[in-house]
Amino acid sequence: MSVVRVAAWSAAHPWRAIIGWLVFVVLCLGAGIAAGTRNAGTEDYWIGEAGRAEEIATSAGLERRPVEYVLIRPGRETSTQAAARDVTARMKRLPEVENVGPPARSADGTTLLIAVTMKGPELDARQHVDPLLAQTAEVQRDHPGLVVEQTGSASISKGVNQQRGEDLALSEAISFPVTLVTLLVVFGSVLMAAVPLLLALSSIAAMGLSMLVSHLLPDAGVGNNVILLIGMAVGVDYTLFYLKREREERARAGGRLSPRAVVELAAATSGRAVVVSGLAVLVSTATLYLAADVVFSSLATGTVLVVLVAMASSVTVLPALLVRIGQRAERRAERRALRGLPPRRGRERGAGGERLWRTLLRPADRHPVLTLVVAVLVMIVLALPALGMELRVLNRDSHSREIPALRIHDRMTTAFPELRTLHQVVVRDGQGRTEEVGQALRELGRRAHADPLFARNAPADIRVSADGRVSVLELAVPYRLSSPEAERSLDRIRDDYLPATVGAIEGVEAAVTGDAARNVDDLDHVNGKLPLVAGLLLLVTLVMTMIVFRSVTLGLLGVLLNSLSAAASFGLVVVFFQYGLATTLFGFDPSATSAIGSRVPLFLLVILFGLSMDYQVFVVSRIRERAAAGVPTRQAVLDGIAGSAGVVTSAAIVMVTVFAGFVFLHLAEMKQIGFSLAVAVLLDAFVIRTTILPAAMIALGRWNWWPAPLFRQVHGVRHAAPGGHALTVTREP
Repeated sequence: MSVVRVAAWSAAHPWRAIIGWLVFVVLCLGAGIAAGTRNAGTEDYWIGEAGRAEEIATSAGLERRPVEYVLIRPGRETSTQAAARDVTARMKRLPEVENVGPPARSADGTTLLIAVTMKGPELDARQHVDPLLAQTAEVQRDHPGLVVEQTGSASISKGVNQQRGEDLALSEAISFPVTLVTLLVVFGSVLMAAVPLLLALSSIAAMGLSMLVSHLLPDAGVGNNVILLIGMAVGVDYTLFYLKREREERARAGGRLSPRAVVELAAATSGRAVVVSGLAVLVSTATLYLAADVVFSSLATGTVLVVLVAMASSVTVLPALLVRIGQRAERRAERRALRGLPPRRGRERGAGGERLWRTLLRPADRHPVLTLVVAVLVMIVLALPALGMELRVLNRDSHSREIPALRIHDRMTTAFPELRTLHQVVVRDGQGRTEEVGQALRELGRRAHADPLFARNAPADIRVSADGRVSVLELAVPYRLSSPEAERSLDRIRDDYLPATVGAIEGVEAAVTGDAARNVDDLDHVNGKLPLVAGLLLLVTLVMTMIVFRSVTLGLLGVLLNSLSAAASFGLVVVFFQYGLATTLFGFDPSATSAIGSRVPLFLLVILFGLSMDYQVFVVSRIRERAAAGVPTRQAVLDGIAGSAGVVTSAAIVMVTVFAGFVFLHLAEMKQIGFSLAVAVLLDAFVIRTTILPAAMIALGRWNWWPAPLFRQVHGVRHAAPGGHALTVTREP
């Protein structure tokens, strides 16, 4: 069913469309809540050698268990033994606990540490850690003269999730009022401003859909972040494009057409543009699935669903709302006429704004080549810092220290440095040579203990499966997880110690895992997938642009402009975060600004290409309409951009507001993603679309349309105009 037919049905049956959409949103949320979310399990994160090691260990029942640590430090009292006995007794009674280790004292003798191993998979532990935290709090109340506190992977994960939820609420509080004010300025009407905002909010239906889809593609915990990030921006974006055209058609009709007819005219142009740009975002985002990574798949799913919902609302319920608003305006006009009052005239905002944009377009009009060269050079200069981009898997070292469990973790690792990083060497021997493998692992442990990269006072424990075929050796490293020393220690095991010991036994399979190994393998995996995804993304963008505009030239131009915008935003994010400008300007934690998250560039590349297609389709469609009507390309470019610049600017302001709000959240990756998207939209709307695009299209002239029918039209070829009349198009200069 075509966009126009859908809009026509909605316009003819507005109340059915409106009620149907509300029912759809409620059903999506209800079904999602009823089904619940299937969160990604430990096995969904298995990648590379670390993933292979964890698979081997899990198959033998030797997987890493979630461990919580209870720290007891002196306060007004100095004796910690009674509190340690209390903690041990309480924890052993909990059904969530597998075992409790003996108390260990720090090297300086001030801190007592009790390791509590929980049952079940590591990723599920955060859902069951509350009883442990409650018991620790009870011990603290019973021993007010001491400091009793708890940390661990489950506590930290719980704190990060809680902070993420608070961040989402904060971003809503920031973006909602600013978006409303922007829309009020654009439309001058509370009612008209409320329409795009309400439709954007209805994209929360995507949250319900994501819960349902998670049972096919597990959620990595980032889906709602993306739905909120993209949903508000894209929802308002699409609605603005549609509303702008509806207003133009209404003004052009001068009251001669009914609201229903005006909406159908808008659907035939902007409605199609919304669908085309939405499809471009969907296809671009779908390339993330090629990364074969659960986090990227979760990001892609959230984006695809929220864009689908935004598209659907723009071509179904929006026409119905516009018809109802138009009918209401007609009734008010009739009542004013009956009372003998003159018709109320809306405040015109377009003329002055269009004159401003024509002034800004003057350099591209008069000196297109020079303007193009200068603007492109500026963008290249902005992009240059991206050549020095350093990627890192953002982990607990980069998380906000406002999370109590992380502050406790820092105190714990200061007192017990050997707990900062752990490597696990996993060995599988199909022949059951347990003793020989054990000797090789002990030799590996002796070599590691003699190496200053490893903790010398930590025991090299070896665990063996019940059948004796799988063995696991743990080695401690007294350096932070993200430190160069931790990575070098991993390389030392994999490249030197393992081949010289266990690797010398014929027929054994050995691999190394641990947090550091996971990070290294994740980064290698992302870097390996980047060329594939980026290459396909460029190809998809080229093909879609060529299909939409039937022009090879515009397809190539679109790819180049999108690449330029993305590269410039990458350069600025490096300066802002990696070079520490964010710390200088806003006091951001240096741990969150010393490197770029490993998944940030690939995700941003895909999203930026998709969002850039919004402006590309909307602006170039206007230009193409003018050219198809016989206007020379130079004038068509100026008319199309000047006529659409107001709504593009408004949409860009809304997007930038939403994205910029994420800069002030706590999670480092969300800061970087929000900043990059905000910068890219600014560059795209105010540099690419108003300087580089017009200059390039004016310089190209008739070659913009090659080899589409418009290319032949600008040579003066006669075509049949609607109604059968001959139409001669002016030859392009």
